[in-house]
Amino acid sequence: MIFGSSSKTAPEDRIGLVQKSAYAVGMFVNNLQAAALPAMAVILNLGLKVDPVLVGLLAAVPRAFDALTDPVMGYISDNTRSRWGRRRPYIFWGAIASGVIFALMWQLPAGHSQAFYFWVFLTASLAFFGAYTVYATPFVAFGYEMTPDYHERTRLHTFANTVGQAAWLIAPWFYALMADEKLFTDKVQGARVLAVFIGAAVAVLGVVPAIFCRERFAQMPAAAQVPGGVWKNLLDFFKTFGQTFRCRPFVKLCAATFLVFNGYQLGVSFSLYVMIYYVYRGSDQLGGHLQGLYGTLMSAVTLVIVIPLTGWVATRIGKRPTFFCTIGLSLVGYALKWVGYNPNHPNWLLYAAPLAAFGTGSLFTLMGSMISDVCDYDELQSGQRREGMFGAIYWWMVKVGMSAAGLLAGILLRLSGFDVNLGPAQPEAALFWLRVFDVGIPLATSALAIAVIYTYEIDETKANEIRQILEKRRGKRPA
Repeated sequence: MIFGSSSKTAPEDRIGLVQKSAYAVGMFVNNLQAAALPAMAVILNLGLKVDPVLVGLLAAVPRAFDALTDPVMGYISDNTRSRWGRRRPYIFWGAIASGVIFALMWQLPAGHSQAFYFWVFLTASLAFFGAYTVYATPFVAFGYEMTPDYHERTRLHTFANTVGQAAWLIAPWFYALMADEKLFTDKVQGARVLAVFIGAAVAVLGVVPAIFCRERFAQMPAAAQVPGGVWKNLLDFFKTFGQTFRCRPFVKLCAATFLVFNGYQLGVSFSLYVMIYYVYRGSDQLGGHLQGLYGTLMSAVTLVIVIPLTGWVATRIGKRPTFFCTIGLSLVGYALKWVGYNPNHPNWLLYAAPLAAFGTGSLFTLMGSMISDVCDYDELQSGQRREGMFGAIYWWMVKVGMSAAGLLAGILLRLSGFDVNLGPAQPEAALFWLRVFDVGIPLATSALAIAVIYTYEIDETKANEIRQILEKRRGKRPA
């Protein structure tokens, strides 16, 4: 089925408001951790004068480590059997650990060498991403299994991503807040204080889904109960890892997300530099203010329009056609940024924000729901429930891309000719290439993502057929 819906959600398949709200709070915490780190990382270069290539390494190495630990955590979560379930214990303790570590990792003293900052921050980042993985991987898997209904899955992710978008609404203001001379003596002190508040929010709010949500597959037989100790379980882990990558619909979703999200992340890495040094000729305050306005407008449009509209449209014309519409609109928004970067009319940039918001704003609403369908598809083929592994590998692909994007951003920043020591007097060629990277990269990668999803094969009719077969095979799982 390409257009239209043929089914209604049964009452027993609907997710109650308490559980839906608790999961949405967890999504806010998940997004807050994802948004805060890159929003604050610019302090390493602009505040502590760390070389941009080293900053790129600090972004790339921990995320590469994170990408390696995600599948392991997914496998562990899928195969955990406890009185509290497969997911909830990890969500509870992971939230507390990641919140505490985040608060501590930014307490960097002034007056030290680049090598000191590099190794201290790298060590702290590895610890943070380890704790973040313990929280995020089971949390994401939780959302895939909360309902068996094709459309209720979309509604869950629409609601959760709407609440979670609040993190992206406030993150664009972090730099302006840290650089506010009325509040802090310098940007580095601003980062120290802000990190404490963020860490506290993560630790307190992150435990909410562990307390209030319930698991449908908590008593499901393990995906792989492998006797014989560590070695056989290790072999089974690699076998499961390989099987997941052979699921063609899943690979297509991973590829599309990799292109849309990481293309956006790489491009936006240059936005603040363009605003400060091209639009405002070296003004931190004005550039940070424009960054805040643009990011807030983009997040507000995502919150109020993009996510609800994506969910509404997807339940009527299908998830794949909705992807074509929303990503297509984002292409127009990215192109408009080139015109919007105008030193004589800085606020022209804001006209691009509503359309650009359709890219990443719709992406995870659709992908979360579509991966839930893929988990059923996989159970039909394998007889296993492997939400943890699918969620882990999905985010593994994202994080590999983010790691590469972080490293590539530092390299491209240097290749552009930008030099922080020159202050406002940056070469015109450098400013030109920064705009090319900012606008051109997400344009190209998002267009490729549309081509990938064109061949995606699971629609509503096929998803419902798979569900009927599974419920005949193993019976219905309790709501």
